[in-house]
Amino acid sequence: MEKQTFISHIATAGRNALKPAFTTARFLLCIMIPVSFAVLLLEYSGILHYIGEFLKPLMYYLGLPGEAALALISSIFINIYSALAVIGTLDLTGRELTVLASMCFLAHNFFVECAVMKKTGSSLTKMVFLRLFSAVLAGWVLNRILPAELGRPVHGNLTAAALVGSHPIGLDLGGLPMVLKVWLIETLFNILRIFIIILGIMFIQKLLDEFGIMRLLGRVMAPLMNVFGLPEHTGYLWMVVNLTGLAYGSAILIEEVDTGAVSKTDADLFNHYAGLSHSHLEDTLLFVSTGVPLFWAAVPRLVLGILAVWIERLRRYLVMRSYRVRVE
Repeated sequence: MEKQTFISHIATAGRNALKPAFTTARFLLCIMIPVSFAVLLLEYSGILHYIGEFLKPLMYYLGLPGEAALALISSIFINIYSALAVIGTLDLTGRELTVLASMCFLAHNFFVECAVMKKTGSSLTKMVFLRLFSAVLAGWVLNRILPAELGRPVHGNLTAAALVGSHPIGLDLGGLPMVLKVWLIETLFNILRIFIIILGIMFIQKLLDEFGIMRLLGRVMAPLMNVFGLPEHTGYLWMVVNLTGLAYGSAILIEEVDTGAVSKTDADLFNHYAGLSHSHLEDTLLFVSTGVPLFWAAVPRLVLGILAVWIERLRRYLVMRSYRVRVE
């Protein structure tokens, strides 16, 4: 390939990546920034602590200490990193950490990721139920099958100041300006980081398109997609969400749906998997580094994702069959 042609392909990929990257980043930030600000106020006012208190009975039922509810809430409202920050303040056995990790994997970054799935063709109500039910189910099952001694214990320093929002309800207006300043700086850095990551992902996809590698990847991934019950042409999407996560990978999924390359019906089926099983590289390594065994960090959500797809396919088949019977 001539050098000029190669450079031309790169330039074309760059131009084609800009608009969808900007559109997706704007969509994500319109959700992330309000949610982040709301969580800041909930945390600062102490309301988040009372939400954790409300969930304590559920935690005990799943074999977890009541304080673990704060880690779960942090993962739901924000992300895995916020959950790990809270987990660092707790004294958990390896078994408890594994159960809690499985629930955080399935329910983290809840608002952003559910909004992405809705935008790409899934029912918001259905996705909310799927992720919350799967998180509780995983916690319940693992609490009953995991051995008493599992992994290494996590020793934290549980103090009231360390826990999210663990103080009485009420805003300390004197300290609020400093808190808002820190939040604003962090938000500005996040905006830049999100745009750079999404632009990079989109550029890679467009570059692969330019050189015909996307079609090759689709053929290579087709057998695995058949096992997972997913459309063959979602192979690249599967790779993206497992490497970068659902939020960042949404840049590809949203554009594929908008351009008609992936139908909303197929995207909905893909969301049944991706909503439960994604970011297998980063999130898995983060929890493995804290003491969660690799098998229990990766396999349960992978199995749940595959089961969700096949159950949805069975549901669609039964609905279609019932419709045909009525028509005939």
